[in-house]
Amino acid sequence: MAASNTPIRIGIVGVGKIVRDQHLPALAKDPAYRLVAAASRHGKVEDIPNYPSIDAMIDAVPELDAVSLCMPPQFRFEAAVKALQAGKHVFLEKPPGATVSEVELLSRLAASRGVSLFASWHSRYAPAVEAARTFLASTRIRSAAINWKEDVRRWHPNQEWIWQPGGFGVLDPGINALSIATHILPAVFATSATLDFPEGRHAPIAARIDFKTSDGIPVTADFDWRQTGPQSWDILAETAAGSMLLSGGGARLAIDGRVVHEEAEAEYPMLYRRFAEIVRAGVSDVDIAPLRHVADAFMIGRHNFVEPFHD
Repeated sequence: MAASNTPIRIGIVGVGKIVRDQHLPALAKDPAYRLVAAASRHGKVEDIPNYPSIDAMIDAVPELDAVSLCMPPQFRFEAAVKALQAGKHVFLEKPPGATVSEVELLSRLAASRGVSLFASWHSRYAPAVEAARTFLASTRIRSAAINWKEDVRRWHPNQEWIWQPGGFGVLDPGINALSIATHILPAVFATSATLDFPEGRHAPIAARIDFKTSDGIPVTADFDWRQTGPQSWDILAETAAGSMLLSGGGARLAIDGRVVHEEAEAEYPMLYRRFAEIVRAGVSDVDIAPLRHVADAFMIGRHNFVEPFHD
């Protein structure tokens, strides 16, 4: 176990696009960590030992304090169990698992082993999210709407796992919106959903979900992976204090058209800062609310079959 004044020795598992774009740069700049190993079936990280599996990495590098699991969600549970049983702290990329039940089990296992588990909802750490939360807490919300539309070919090129069972489809980016919404809005529950599945695919390319709060406030969500040109990552709310627009995936907050908060994105550095905090404190941070909403949408949703989609 790393002392509070020594770097956390961390290994990363699943070396793909998100690791190269976000995890490696964040770790390289954070003195709280020392990246000592990587495990992946295909990718490698330069200048550190690389292993073909998490088993091989843990066996070869027993001094590891923590692991960051960045493989697709369908394969994350088994790796997390191995790491937790070996006494390692675990950072879970989003979504934290393919099912609600497996994440709950991991949380119990982490507690029993005395190690920290982190379900990392990176969009919650977008720069204007806390300002939006503060604004909404200060007023009365009348309605809210989520519009999260992007081009799957741009963000997930040739990634077949997203179309497979447990891959979430459009709800893989959609859960980012839900992670923000569950942080800034009152608690909601799904009342209806429609999921559009391309022929031959096992996960939806579009989804529309209606929610409401216990007080009857309506919240709608519209997710689509077929948008070209400018991408849309917006959460809108009509309130007694004006119209709120949280845009750019949480980067910019405007009230009645006037920008009140905007700054550069630093989501992954903040995620790793939070992970170090909980490791040092000996606690876990596992919120499954966004994942539960996805599960509810699949449970109550009406399935539409639309024209085939090809990358």
